[in-house]
This record gives sequence, C-alpha cells and structure tokens, in this order.
Amino acid sequence: MKYCKKCVMPDTRPGILFDDEGICQACRAEEQKDRIDWEARYEELKILCDKYRGMNGDSYDCMIAVSGGKDSHYQVYVMKELMGMNPLLVSVEDNFPMTEAGKNNIRNISERFGCNIISLKPNIKLQKYLMRKTFEKYGKPTWYIDRLIYTYPMHMAIKFNTPLLVYGENISYEYGGVDREETYSARNQLNNGVASDIDFNELIDENISVKDLILCNSPSIEDINNKLDPIYISYFLRFNSYQNYIFAKKNGFKDLNNEWKRQHHIEDFDQVESRAYLVHPWMKYPKFGHATATDYASRFIRYGLISREEGIELVKKHDHNLDSKAIEDFCEFLGYTVNEFWTIVDKFYNRELFQKDKYGEWILKNPIWNDV
Repeated sequence: MKYCKKCVMPDTRPGILFDDEGICQACRAEEQKDRIDWEARYEELKILCDKYRGMNGDSYDCMIAVSGGKDSHYQVYVMKELMGMNPLLVSVEDNFPMTEAGKNNIRNISERFGCNIISLKPNIKLQKYLMRKTFEKYGKPTWYIDRLIYTYPMHMAIKFNTPLLVYGENISYEYGGVDREETYSARNQLNNGVASDIDFNELIDENISVKDLILCNSPSIEDINNKLDPIYISYFLRFNSYQNYIFAKKNGFKDLNNEWKRQHHIEDFDQVESRAYLVHPWMKYPKFGHATATDYASRFIRYGLISREEGIELVKKHDHNLDSKAIEDFCEFLGYTVNEFWTIVDKFYNRELFQKDKYGEWILKNPIWNDV
C-alpha cells in the first residue's frame, strides 16, 4: 500500500489516482476548488433552476434525494430558500432500528424547510434475504438498499415529471473513483462504485424473482437522457462536509453527541441514521485496508482542520475497530451470531494487504504509521 503524501488515503481505494508527486486525486480536487469562480457557478445554478421553475404550475418543479443528513439539509435549503424552487423530497428507509438523531433529522428536514417527503420502505423479508446473500458472497450487505437509494429517486422524478433531480456530491470526483470527471450532470452516478450493479442472474433463485428486483433497475438510457436532468449540487457550490454539518446543526440537525460514541468513526455527524448500516461502509477495511476513519481524517486534513500526523493517529486508533453496537444491530436484524458474523468477514480480508498476528488478529502489512 502506498499513501497520499498530503492526506492518509491509500492507493487501494478503487479507482483513485495518484499524481507524480504522490498526491491523490481527492486532494488535488480540493485544491482545484480554490481556483474555481464560485460566483459564476452559482449563476449557472440559477439559470438551470430558471429553466424548470414552475414547469408543473403549482406542483413540484424539482426532486431532491435525501437521507435527512447534514448534506440533505443544505441541499434542501439551497433549492427551496435560495433558488425558490418547489421541491419534493424522496428517501429510502433501510428498515434498521433508527438512532434518536436519525428520527429527529428526517422529521426536522420536513418541518424546518416545509417540504413533503415520499419515502420508500423496502420489502423487509426480501431485504433480509438479499442482505445475507450479498454479504456472504460479495461483502456488500446493504447493496439492495444502496441500489434503491440511487434508482428510486430516478423512477420517482420521471413519475412526477420533475427532470431536475438533485444530489449532493459527485463521490468519484470529490474523493476518488472511476467516474472522476468534474461535471454537474449526475447521469453516470451509478458508476461511482457505491451501488454498482450486480448481475441479477446471480441473485435470482427460488426465493427471489425479477419482479422483486424491479426497482433496482435504473430507468432506461432513453428515459434518463430525455426525461431527467440529474445534477450534483457540489458542482455549483463549494461542498464541504464539515461546513454542511455546522449549517445543518444550526437548523435543527442532531449529531450523535451524547447518544452514541462510535468506535470506528472519528466524527459524530455522518451516517447517523442507524447503527446496523455502518457495517457496509466498514467492509472497505478488510477489502482495501481503509475505512471511515481514513475517509474523514483525509477530509479533515484537506479542510485544514487537522494535520497529517494527527490524521495518522486517528486512523491507527479507529479504522479497524468496527463498532460493537453496529455489529449487534446488524446481527440481530439478520439472525447471525457474532461468531458467524466474524467468520463471514474473515474471508474478505485481502491477504495481500493483511496478515494475522500471534493473537490471530488481522493487521495491515504496511500501515501508514510504518510508512511515515
């Protein structure tokens, strides 16, 4: 593993690029923001909104995909209060037990900004079955939910005739990935790796039919090109996770402070809706040698909030340490014992990156603190 010379991101992140100076694509993207004319980009957003504002009379003229999180609060504020649009919000529940913060936030985003929310509550029986299947075979336990988070808003935007479909940030461009082009258009976001398609033939069996997976299909290419204009709002406004958190908190958003101290996170404001879901993003650790602590330590370094040395210490302490409450909720939802859970996780450890120590624990062969 090689690590970015500026942040703590390793080159094992799928799709990320390092330049000749050993700096990762995400750090270069953050530097590029200092050279962008944000006032001009803001005017571009206004022109785009002018195109769709009032297109359905008194009905909705845009749709915003939301989770209730910090970024969702900021997106709704921009579109409703700054752009003067009439948005319909759409979300997908993951069916896991919600945190108190999560319950507050999805309610708050509706009450604070005065917006309706249409929420999909997926088939729980199917979700449990699919989660076990994709967890055990691919190490992707929430693939079904993540896929719906991307495809469901597109289907709903077509049904409500709201071509302007608003998403937060281009993950591949902001943090490194295959679809790394800087563009306002979110038409290709299914390629960002979070919810990449799994061949349905590998999922369908005596318990799953094509009908069960119908919403996991994206609309046709023709419909996406002709009936949708999905955008990343981060193209038009300088997007910053910490700044969005500060804004959201001032507008009723609640973090996990005083509710739950997560062992494998270094912050308490991202992905706060449920505990069990967090197993999925942590699964990057056995596969690629980095997880949420690396993600946020890298962001904080880019934002100038911490030094690289401080980031390394945070990664060393937290990245490997999947939270026990997340495991507990995950196992209870799917009917695993803790031993069964770790037996499954064990097979996904990348032997090129990890080795077991004398206690039988997986450790990185080349951790960043050794690299320093």
